[in-house]
Amino acid sequence: MYAVDSMLHACYTEGMTILIQLDLHLERVDKTFYWLAKETGISHNTLHRLKTGRAQGITFGTLASICAALNVSPGDVLILSDAKKRRAAKK
Repeated sequence: MYAVDSMLHACYTEGMTILIQLDLHLERVDKTFYWLAKETGISHNTLHRLKTGRAQGITFGTLASICAALNVSPGDVLILSDAKKRRAAKK
């Protein structure tokens, strides 16, 4: 667990953020956001926070449910992004 904590701390201090790619995979399987909520049992609000990058974290159970429903691996859903570049692109 220490190695994971160190990695997450390093990502945070270097301005990196972990994003959840839901739209891309939902389009691939031709399903809706509503379908994903019903299929996984995860609330629409939680999925929306994950989608918009407003979530503070994600449990392994939630990640596993999303991956199972979309038939993907965690590495397909989670991406590491440079927060500084994202902020500059929004301006």
